[in-house]
This record gives sequence, structure tokens and C-alpha cells, in this order.
Amino acid sequence: MNDTISSIYTHYPLNEENNAISGHYVVTDEVRLPFQNREILYLTGYSVVDTSCCGTGGCGYALVQGFIRNWKFRKSAAGFAETEIEPIREESVQKELRNLIDQQQTVTQINFM
Repeated sequence: MNDTISSIYTHYPLNEENNAISGHYVVTDEVRLPFQNREILYLTGYSVVDTSCCGTGGCGYALVQGFIRNWKFRKSAAGFAETEIEPIREESVQKELRNLIDQQQTVTQINFM
């Protein structure tokens, strides 16, 4: 492990519609991906823009949380599992992960937390 600051990812229920200002989004999967002798956590899902004054649309996405440091090591006050994550800041690593995820998923966006 290095000195990178970690963050906490809360595991909310999957396949639930979450309303936003212009539509909604749904997280469909949590994926654990082996990478460089470690493991990455990323989410897949889709968003729909259907309540905007400017038109409609949507996309499928992958949202990379980061390297898993401590999987579901505790519960939140609301009772959801929490995982300690190390964010991925190196552009070369992000590029490599984008290529891997793009080969495995049908998404139009791959973003990093």
C-alpha cells in the first residue's frame, strides 16, 4: 500500500431508479476486476434524460471507484456495507483500465471517481 488517501464506497442496492434533475439513473452491477496484482471496483449502469426541457437521451456508463483496499469491512449507519477504496489518479493506469472495461462492457462512458 502507498500513502494515497482512501475513500469509502457505500454499497447501495442495485437496479433501483434514482431520480435526478433531468431524468434518472440506475446502477446495475458492481464489478470486481483483477488488475496489476490488485482488484478494481467499478459500477455499471445507465442514465435516462427524460424530464429535461432541452430534449431526451441516455447512455450506459462504467464508474470506476478505484483499487479495493478493504472489501465490505463495515456497515454504514443506515446498514449498508462499505468498502475502502484507493482512487486511481494516474492517467496511464486510467487509460489501460478504460481499454479493459471497454472490451468487457457495452458502455458509452467510462469515468473515474
